Amino acid sequence: MNWLCARCVGYGILIGTAGVKILASDDAKKVYTNVTAAVLRGVDSIAETYENIKENCEDIVSDAKLINRDRYEAKEAKLIEDAKAVLKAEKEKQAE
Repeated sequence: MNWLCARCVGYGILIGTAGVKILASDDAKKVYTNVTAAVLRGVDSIAETYENIKENCEDIVSDAKLINRDRYEAKEAKLIEDAKAVLKAEKEKQAE
């Protein structure tokens, strides 16, 4: 049992040492560099998409405000016309 544990520890050290050497190799550094470059391109793409969505949302809000302003102005104009009609009817009634 003791030799089994010692062998497992030895294999662990061997694999760990080989892993460190592999991770520190020039080929591995090239892979890290390429992966990092891909991530940076992805970040740029996401930032561009975010800006497009933000601009579209600003346009939508602006258009919605214009629609609401037009509706309020139309409603106010109708109220004024109704009030004028009531005043005109009242004047005609008094004239009789």
